[in-house]
Amino acid sequence: MSTNQGNEQQKNHLKEKQRKRRTWVTLLFIIIGFLVYAYGVDTTAVTLEKIEDEQRQTNLFRILRALAHPDILERDTEEVSVEAEIFVPCGDTQPAAPDTSGPYLVLDPPCADPETDIQISGFGFAPGTSGPLFFIPPSEVTLGLGDFVVDDDGTFTVTVTLKDRPSDEVQHIRATARQEVGALHFTETAKKTLDFALETVFMALLATTIGTILAVPLSFLASRNLMRPIKSPMVSIALAVIGLPIGLFVGAMAAQLARSGIEFLTGNILLDLLGIAVLVAILWFILKTLFPEVEPEEPPGPSERILHVFLGVVAALAAVGALFLLADLLIGIGEGLGNTDTWFKAEDVEGDVPAGPLHFIALFIFTLGDILRVAIPIGASLIAAGAFAQLGSVLGRFVVARVPTVVDKALRYITAALAGAVVAAGLGMAVEWLYQLDDLMRTLWIPMAVGALLGMLLAFLTRKADQVATGLTIYYLSRTLFNTLRSIEPLVMAIIFVVWVGIGPFAGALALALHTTAALAKLYSEQVESISLGPIEAVQATGANRLQTIMYAVVPQIVPPYISFTLYRWDINVRMSTIIGFVGGGGLGLLLQQNVNLLNYRAAAVQMFAIAIIVATMDYVSARLRERLV
Repeated sequence: MSTNQGNEQQKNHLKEKQRKRRTWVTLLFIIIGFLVYAYGVDTTAVTLEKIEDEQRQTNLFRILRALAHPDILERDTEEVSVEAEIFVPCGDTQPAAPDTSGPYLVLDPPCADPETDIQISGFGFAPGTSGPLFFIPPSEVTLGLGDFVVDDDGTFTVTVTLKDRPSDEVQHIRATARQEVGALHFTETAKKTLDFALETVFMALLATTIGTILAVPLSFLASRNLMRPIKSPMVSIALAVIGLPIGLFVGAMAAQLARSGIEFLTGNILLDLLGIAVLVAILWFILKTLFPEVEPEEPPGPSERILHVFLGVVAALAAVGALFLLADLLIGIGEGLGNTDTWFKAEDVEGDVPAGPLHFIALFIFTLGDILRVAIPIGASLIAAGAFAQLGSVLGRFVVARVPTVVDKALRYITAALAGAVVAAGLGMAVEWLYQLDDLMRTLWIPMAVGALLGMLLAFLTRKADQVATGLTIYYLSRTLFNTLRSIEPLVMAIIFVVWVGIGPFAGALALALHTTAALAKLYSEQVESISLGPIEAVQATGANRLQTIMYAVVPQIVPPYISFTLYRWDINVRMSTIIGFVGGGGLGLLLQQNVNLLNYRAAAVQMFAIAIIVATMDYVSARLRERLV
């Protein structure tokens, strides 16, 4: 019994210690929380003295009342201005008697010293009208005296204080009565807000479209489950890296050669059409030759392979040339439509001739051609870089599988050193361009030497049988790039694009498109990583290659969530586009910033009202689309 009592006392003692410990820990957290919030209040300068300031309250109430009366509807205004003569100070000359055949003013007294009170009475005005009173000195500068409201009998009486503008010449008191007439109609502020609201919606639409097109292929590069199995020998990777700059150069030269070859056809729509037809026919004939419907029984020999390579080069040049002609054709059609006297006519430079109702179609066709003309050399360079990298990778695998270990080791050192030098040279040139050091020894030759040594060190650490995880390397690089771009706010991106393309919605669309690409690529890649592996294994069991596996096993699983993410991003872009104009990115934000800076809060209220409607509408539309499509 004594033993049980001792155990019970010990348990009670432990419980008491734990209770005290919890009490002290709780007290410690309370003290820490108190200190944290005390410092936070001090840092954020929380004070109620400014709230109680009467001037601040007056300004706040004025802004709130203005926001509560948005400048949306108005009536046309008629003004009637009446003047009366006055001498300040009094002199020998008496003011002229008022003309009582219409509205007129009577001053009491008709002359007075500066900064004295006089009584202004108005007669014959339209009942219910109102307006301001002005003092007009000989300099004809308009100085406000106050406001008046006309009674039901057409009269008013106001006491005002004269301005300190003494003169021997006659001066005037002006009353401007304003009366609303006609039916209610939208104000210019409302019409301008509607234009900018449409600009906001379509800016978000273009940004989402561009971002989606770019993010879909990039998302596969950032998917771990798809990239982890990709492994290559060192020689194959090194030759692929070496092939990248070669491909960029060859692609740029090929685009320039193709453009020079079709230069004589440009500038005429009929010649453009003829050139496109001829080049497409050549391309079709070459593709039929390279990919016949019936596979040959025997594999092609060396001469046939050389011929196939030659035909492939000709086909690539023909495709690039046809695209250049298509770009010139679109530009010509757009210019032709914009210069005619039809509905497609564009607005002239001076703005004297208004644009036709369908001028945006001509502008769109012209812009498509212009974009295609600029994108062709870039696309050709990138495609050629990818082709040469793939060629280097295949060549590396072919060589490694057929050479002895000694030769493979020498090739690993040589190719790895060259690849390291190429990568280091690219980084060094980027540093030289950014910081303008004007020292090639530090930005080119030394980095190339260091890169070559690092490449040889990497080759030393690998063996012939080793397979380097190239897929995971690309995965981590892609994720790092996407996370970096996502960490930069679109407002910051818009500042850069405003400098590049100027103030307007184009800069905002580019900023949103870049941020959308990074955000959607991350969301898409995470969805790819969560797909079921069963369909992938089933398709691979049939002997399908990597591209076929993605098309038939991956894509069917990701289409619904891709649509959902895209609609969600469109909703986000609409919200962002409403404020990105604060840095010059166009849209409602630009108009809202201008009105706030001008203290025109009634106009700003219209933009706030439009933003609320757009956001709510897009939220509803996107939710309904997700319900139907996903």
